[in-house]
Amino acid sequence: MVDSTPVSADGQSDYSAVETADYLLRPSDVVTITVFREPDLSVQNTPVGADGMLSLPLIGSIKVDGLTARQLEQDIRSRLKPSLTDPKVSVNVMQFGSHVVTVEGAVEKPGMYAFKPGTRLSGAMSLAAGPSRVAKLKEIAVFRQTSSGMAVAKFDYAAVRAGTMMDPVLEPSDRVVVGTSGLSVFWQDLLKTLPAFALFTNL
Repeated sequence: MVDSTPVSADGQSDYSAVETADYLLRPSDVVTITVFREPDLSVQNTPVGADGMLSLPLIGSIKVDGLTARQLEQDIRSRLKPSLTDPKVSVNVMQFGSHVVTVEGAVEKPGMYAFKPGTRLSGAMSLAAGPSRVAKLKEIAVFRQTSSGMAVAKFDYAAVRAGTMMDPVLEPSDRVVVGTSGLSVFWQDLLKTLPAFALFTNL
C-alpha cells in the first residue's frame, strides 16, 4: 500500500500528497467562456492576465485568480442578470498555462515542463526522461515559493517509487533539483544539509 499520509513529526502536516478537488484559476491559464445563445458575449481561448484579471464583453475586467470554474460561472451569471434573463454560462479551462515545473541536475533531459494539475514528483521526473546514471536518488529537492518565502523539501526518490514516502503533488513554478556529484558545490552542500525526510523549511 502506498504511503501518502503526512507525518507531523517530519513537518509534513501542511503538505499533502492528495490532489486538490477543485482547481483554482491562476494567471496564464487559458479559458473559454460560453454564454449560451449569446455568441457576442462568449470568449474563446482567452488567457488570464498576470494580474489575475480577465476582460469580458459587457462586463469588463473581473478578478478570476483563485476562483474555481464554477465560482467564475456564478460570478459572470450574476453580473449578466441585469442585462439578460436567466443567463446560462459555462467556463472551461483549455490550458493550464500557470503549471510549469523546472527539473534540473542529474536527469536525462533537464528543462522547464508544462504539467497538468495533480501531477506528482514522479511525473516531473518522467517529463525529464528520468534520473541519469549518476543521480543520487536520496538527494532530490523540491523548491517552492510560499507566502512565507522560498521553501525546500528533500525527498528520497527510491522511497517514493517504493511507496514508502509520499509522492508530493506539484505546485506551479516548483523547481526540482536531482543530486549528483556534477552539481555545483552550492547545490551539493545544500542537499547534504537538508533533512533526511520530506520536510519543507523556509530558506
